[in-house]
Parts: sequence; C-alpha cells; structure tokens
Amino acid sequence: MRKKTIRISAEKGVPYPMGVSWDSDTQTYNFALFSKSAKSVSLLFFRDPDLAHAVCRVDLDYLVNKSGHTWHCRIAKRDLNGAQLYGYSIDGPIHGRYQRINAFDSEKVLLDVYAPAVQFPKDFQPVDSVGKGSNRGKGPLGILTACENHYYWTPYKRRDVQELVIYETHLKGFTANPNSGVSEEKRGTYRGLIEKIPYLQELGVTAVEFLPVFQREPNTNDYWGYNTLNFFSPHNEYAATRDQLHQHEEFQEMVDALHRANIDVILDVVYNHSCEGNQEGPTYSYKGIDNASYYILSDDPNDPYMNFSGTGNTMDAREPAVQKMVVDSLCFWVEEMGVDGFRFDLASIFSRNSDGTVNTSSPPIFEKINAIKALDGVFLIAEPWDLGTYQLGQAFPGIRWMQWNSKYRECLQRFVKGDEGAVGELMSRLYGSNGEFPDDISVTYHPYQSINYIVSHDGFTMYDLVSYNEKNNWRNGHKNTDGSRDFSWHCGHDGIDDIPDEVMLLRKRQVKNFCTLLMLSNGTPMLKAGDEFLQTQQGNNNPYNQDNESSWLDWSKLETNKDIFRFFKMMIAFRKSHPGISRHTFWREDVRWYGVDGSADISKESHCLAYYLAGRRQDDDDLYVMINAYWKPLPFKIQEFERHSWRRVIDTAKSSPQDILQPGHEILVKKNTYRLQPRSVVVLVGRA
Repeated sequence: MRKKTIRISAEKGVPYPMGVSWDSDTQTYNFALFSKSAKSVSLLFFRDPDLAHAVCRVDLDYLVNKSGHTWHCRIAKRDLNGAQLYGYSIDGPIHGRYQRINAFDSEKVLLDVYAPAVQFPKDFQPVDSVGKGSNRGKGPLGILTACENHYYWTPYKRRDVQELVIYETHLKGFTANPNSGVSEEKRGTYRGLIEKIPYLQELGVTAVEFLPVFQREPNTNDYWGYNTLNFFSPHNEYAATRDQLHQHEEFQEMVDALHRANIDVILDVVYNHSCEGNQEGPTYSYKGIDNASYYILSDDPNDPYMNFSGTGNTMDAREPAVQKMVVDSLCFWVEEMGVDGFRFDLASIFSRNSDGTVNTSSPPIFEKINAIKALDGVFLIAEPWDLGTYQLGQAFPGIRWMQWNSKYRECLQRFVKGDEGAVGELMSRLYGSNGEFPDDISVTYHPYQSINYIVSHDGFTMYDLVSYNEKNNWRNGHKNTDGSRDFSWHCGHDGIDDIPDEVMLLRKRQVKNFCTLLMLSNGTPMLKAGDEFLQTQQGNNNPYNQDNESSWLDWSKLETNKDIFRFFKMMIAFRKSHPGISRHTFWREDVRWYGVDGSADISKESHCLAYYLAGRRQDDDDLYVMINAYWKPLPFKIQEFERHSWRRVIDTAKSSPQDILQPGHEILVKKNTYRLQPRSVVVLVGRA
C-alpha cells in the first residue's frame, strides 16, 4: 500500500537568509529559495531511512510565499511529522520565460542550493538522476537539523600575508595511508588531520591549503573533489563519525585545532561549475531550480551548456543570484566554519559575461566580494585562467587577490632542469614577478600577490619531476591524458626503480635546489604535501581519480628521506628568520645582480646567477646567493667579499647535515672565490 503524504500549511516566512534557517525561540524553520522562472514550488519532507516517500508536503502560494524571485515559508518543527530531510519539487517555466533552455521537471526531488548538509541514499548512483522522470529515493536530500548547530570558537587572528608558507594537501590523502601513524578509525578524516598537526608544526608551514572539501557525489572517480555538488556543506565522507551531522562539528574542530597551532586554513573552492555536467549529466539541484540563471547557456539546443571549465558546464557569475550564492558561501565558511582564505579554481570564469565573452574591466562579482566586511583580510587566491583565457597578474580583474603564478613554476622548472635562456626570467621570478605585478602608483601590486610554486596537485610531484622525462598516467587500466605541463628531467635514469646511487644523489640535489630557490624568492611560497620527503605518484601527473595508495602520502618515505625533510624544515626556518627575503615591497636598491665573475650574464647560453640582498633590519643578515644550473663545476667570485665576513649556511651539493647548517654553526668563507659544484646553490650570510 502506498504511503500517504500529509499536506501541511506554512506561514509566509521571509525571503532571507537563503536556504533553511532555525529559530530556536519559536522552534520553526524558515525556507528561502531563488527561482526566477519557476511557476510552482513545493517542499517535500522525508524520514530516514525511507527516502522515497515524503511524510509531508507544503505547496507554496506565490501570492503569500514569494517575494521577487524568492520563494519562502516558515514551518513549525512539530508539524513536520518527525522529518529530518527535505527537498524541492519545482515546475515551470513561467509562461514565455526561457522556454527553450529550462530544465524543470516536477517529478524530480531537488537538493536545496543552500542545504547545510547533504544525505545520499544507500545505493546512490548519479545515473538515477539523469534525464526526465522521478529520482525519488535515489537523489541527494538536505538535512534539516544541520542548521541548528552552533560552534564556539577559540579566538584567532590570522597572520600577516607576508608570513604565509602554504602547504597544499588533500585532506583524505594526507592521513589515509595505514602508515600515516593516525588512529585507524580517523585515517583520511578531519579528526585524522588533527593528529598530524605536530608534524606540520615541525615542518614550519604557516597555512594549510586543502583541495576541495565541499560536498560532492559519492561513488564517482572524483578523488580530488573538483566536481562540487553543494557549496555550503562539508564533505561527509571525511567525517570519522559516520553520522549525518558530524562533518560540521569535525571540520570545525579541525580548524580550531590548526588555529591553536597558529596555522591558517585555506580552502580550494570550485565556484566555476557543478557536478551536474551538461545535458547528459544528472539533475540534482541547479538545473531543476533555475537552469537559465545558474549556468551560461548557448543557443544550440543540442549542446546548450557553455563549457569554460572543461567539465561540462559553467556557472554564470554575471547572474545576481549566483553572485549572492558565492558571497554567501564564502561568508558561511569564514563565519561559521572558521576558514581564513580561499583558492579559487579557474577564477577567470568570474570574468565571463552571460554570453561567454570576457569582461576585462570590472566583473561585478569582484566588487560584491570586496564589499563584504566579513571577507576583509581573508586570503583570496586565484587560479587566473580558465579553459579559454589567461589573466596572470594585472590582467586579472581581482586587484587585491593573490594568484597562482604558473610563469614562476615553468621558469624554475626550466632553469633547474638546465634549459637555455632562463636566467633573465629567473631574476624576475626571484625578485617577485614585478612584470606581472607592477608597483605602479596608479595601481600598486605587491610581491606577495605572486603565489610561487614548483609543483602542485595538478602535475608531477617534485620527486617525479626529477625522475621522469614523460608522464606515466596508466593506473588501474585507465589512462589520464590531461594534467599540468611539466618541464621534467629524470637525471639520467627514467623511473623510480633500480636507481643508481649517483642518480639518486643528483635527484636529491635538484629537489634541494628547487626548495632553496622557492624559499629565497620574494612572494608567497607554496609546497605540495609530501615533496618534503620525496613523495611519488609513479609518474602520474594527473591522479584526479586515484583514491588509493598511489595518491595517498606514503609516510614511510619520511624515514627513508629524513635528510630531505630536514632540509625543507630548515629552509622554511631560514626564510622566516630572514625578513629581507619576503617583503611587502620589491627588493629594489637592496639587491645587486652578478654572474660567475662580474655582472649577470643573461645570454641564452648562461646557466648561472648570483646576487647580493641586503637585510631589512639591523638584526637581519645580508645574503649572497650563488646559483649554478650548469652541468660542470664553476668558480664563482664573491663580488661583495669585502663587505662582510661571509659564512656559508647552504650548499645543496653537500650531503646532510652539511647541506644546510644550524644557526651559529655556519662556516667562515676565507677566500673570495667559491667553487660551486654542478647543479647546486650556495647561500652565504653576513652582518655588518
């Protein structure tokens, strides 16, 4: 016998805030949903475990329950017949509005765009929400009671931007491996990461940047998490307690614990598209609520979704409702979840107009973000490109934003590899990339706006960069053909098996060269998790779908390569103790550039550079840096030899612990010439 759905009435409610909100005084929920083109909206309520039959239903009256384009109502909790879950049934469009591009289907049960948490049926499969027809009992639902939670925060003041040393990691992959040392029940979870905070403190990083942690579909090959389902819910599979509500509490506990360790939290966020894909993908939420508003659409009925994200659809950042959704989401993660900053995937999509063209002057979403007080001082980091445009530096419309500097990455990879013609650009990258971020009086940029990195999640690990000439993306019978472009060199032996001793020594030296130059550069450094102990992905530069030990950090390598960990740790400490490196301004007159013997040689054939950098304060050392990317030893003349009694602190050609020396144990340089070994970096310190 079919179970009966009780129709209940609701008060008119208010059109704000969006989503579901809880009033503890009146014990009522307020619901608010944007849909510009809907002609009817109903709320459906469900009790777990029966997700196929609504226990009650509210049909909204537009004369009472609609203001502008927002549908709203207020319902007493006692009237919901014990329901914990909810979804929407929406029909449309309003006569004459967007007939050709609507995707309304009154049989679909739709997830609230602002759902505070998401529950999936036990046997969830995306295919069950594809095409026309009902997905009852098969699609995701919002969890009502998640909006009732409140967390009491430990006070925390995020650090100055110039102090950032960012550590990019996958939240699950950081602790999922059985050799992580984390309690078995907490591996790959928010609480598992808490157990590894002492490791992060020892390494010395000051901010952790997590790959996407927003709620996404289960049972898909989206290990990285870039196909977001909902922008207001933490991913439930990262909760150690397999309860529908604990992901909020555990995420907040993790952020609080990181803050108590004086580590900032940055989230990689994906507001440029959703997991609904194109016309062949599922309808969970945005399509069925208001397809024409949420997505950039074309005039082609056979291919209606413009695809500047490379994943099937593109959010329309010119649409006010999308702008509000993004801003509300950012505020939620800052105010409710304690986050300190965001890295925006494919941020150039924010500059797309509704017809797909690029607005190079003043895309409104940037002004919306700038106008929100809650976002003042929050770190905003852009990946300044999408599938069709590249906007690094002053070309990017977000003037205050930091940006992933892919030109820095490519230059450092090419130079350390030994490619020709890279010395001139290397000078610019060490200096802070002022060509892209000019300190002009009209619009003044700063070197910290350049996020400097050698590798990231999207490409080789640093060790694979020096172990493979070509990517090796065959995994589990599937070949991934995309991924970041890397300028790799295997140091004379391809792969990570049967490595000759001399090749391994060279690889370690090259990794130390990368680390040294990164930490000596003006700008904001970012490390990829595991590079500090030679993590490998076996040559796979695009493991977006590898939720297994090939992508999880292999903590056994921390013991195997503790000399490399020591070098990274001490190099980070060296940067922190020398404020002359990382500045609010460019180095300007405090830097003088040299070569092997005399002035800097920026010819095509050159592989060498040296420079003197004055310290910022009386208690700060001056630096003399010599860089030899040539494959033969070279005698460098120390041009500023008479200025100080110089002491060697770093020589990447030496074995640990002589490669980087503890403060107070530096070695006096007695001659004005220093013989640099092939492919090595030497750093001297001196004080007036």
